[in-house]
Amino acid sequence: MKQIIDTHPHVISPDTQKYPLQPVGGVQSSWSQAHAVTHEELVTAMDEAGIDKAVVVQASTAYGYDNSYLAETVAAHPDRLTGVFAVDVLAPDAVEKIQFWQGKGLTGLRLFTAGSTMEGQAGWLNDARARPAWAYATDIRLPVCVQMRPQGIPQLDEVLERFPEATILIDHLARSVFEDGPPYRLAERLWGLARFPNVNLKLTLRNFEAAEKGQSTVPDFLEHLLSTYGARRVAWGSNFPAADKPLSELVRRALEALAVLSDEDRSEIMGGTALRLYPALAS
Repeated sequence: MKQIIDTHPHVISPDTQKYPLQPVGGVQSSWSQAHAVTHEELVTAMDEAGIDKAVVVQASTAYGYDNSYLAETVAAHPDRLTGVFAVDVLAPDAVEKIQFWQGKGLTGLRLFTAGSTMEGQAGWLNDARARPAWAYATDIRLPVCVQMRPQGIPQLDEVLERFPEATILIDHLARSVFEDGPPYRLAERLWGLARFPNVNLKLTLRNFEAAEKGQSTVPDFLEHLLSTYGARRVAWGSNFPAADKPLSELVRRALEALAVLSDEDRSEIMGGTALRLYPALAS
């Protein structure tokens, strides 16, 4: 394996004066309160876990659309990290905000439409007011990281019918259910998105655990996942520290699960896909 790249860690500063908490939806996640990790601590944990580089994702349930600490994180470790920022894509100045955070060295956009503090799937993903942001992101090939539930996939499908060249990375495989086993009809909406060639999936511990339930096994799940999307469209992410396990443990769990794959496919998932989505990490 050439290198390991984590596409989904988070950072939280203890300095709430300089970096005030203003979580999206008004509710701070419990993990960001209990497991705050600074960028210095993240890099130390990466070294211990054998992770070469990382794509740090805005902690939306702590900072909302203020990406200041994320920008400081990337500026402090430009050889190891890049960042995925969040903006309100419904706002009239959404494109200008995207350009602002790009100017701070951040290289991906995050849309948080559901999560630990927002169990219900938001209905704004395909809102007409977001079209300028979608058009801009598509034109410049800015990866758009979407945190969502399966119920939101029809909205994303509608967006992609309008912007079929948009580059998408779906967090946690949209938290789809796999307990029915092959051919995994309960996740039919997720598989349907594979027809859009720039839709990619972020594979995390949450998915490995979901693939161990019911009639599913991890090898069967991986076989179906790769036969549908291919390894070059799947990227591993730790979800550290929200996953509530040491980063080294999250790497170990991923490598154990992926041991059934070829070296080439494993290398793509653990690093190659990330490099294609975030070429800034290649420098």
